[in-house]
Amino acid sequence: MTIRKRPEPVQVIKQRRDAALHALAGAVPYIRFLGIEFERRGDELTAIMPFKHDLIGNPLLPALHGGATAAFLEITAVMTLNWTYLWDDLEAGKLSLEGVAPQDLPRLPKTVDFTVDYLRTGLPRDAYARARITRAGRRYASVQVGAWQDNREKLYAQAMGHFVMPAPRD
Repeated sequence: MTIRKRPEPVQVIKQRRDAALHALAGAVPYIRFLGIEFERRGDELTAIMPFKHDLIGNPLLPALHGGATAAFLEITAVMTLNWTYLWDDLEAGKLSLEGVAPQDLPRLPKTVDFTVDYLRTGLPRDAYARARITRAGRRYASVQVGAWQDNREKLYAQAMGHFVMPAPRD
């Protein structure tokens, strides 16, 4: 006779996912510096860069600085890759990141190249981004990212990046 394991309550699953995402994002100082937050729906992440006057590059327009936009897109790509890479272990309960020291967290993917297309002026308001993994192997991944502000159909920037996936810690 096989004994079935009872499914975990949904709140426990949500808490584990939220704690893992908070630990991953909190371990990267530049994410904290830019004030980037992540909203999670299942395995999909939406990055949010709340507007701050420090992000303005051209005060005459005013427009978001291209460097802040590029960093926002790259952070979104890296965090999405890491989240996807860890998803199965998180869901199986094999990996708990709650209370883990930053040096013990899984390593982040390393950027090989990252190309940004600035499609229109980034306005002085909150920005949102989502990444889509186009190729994911054990050692290499490609990711497309799009950022918008008021209308998801009107991207203000998009990017394509290639990454080397981290080797597991010993």
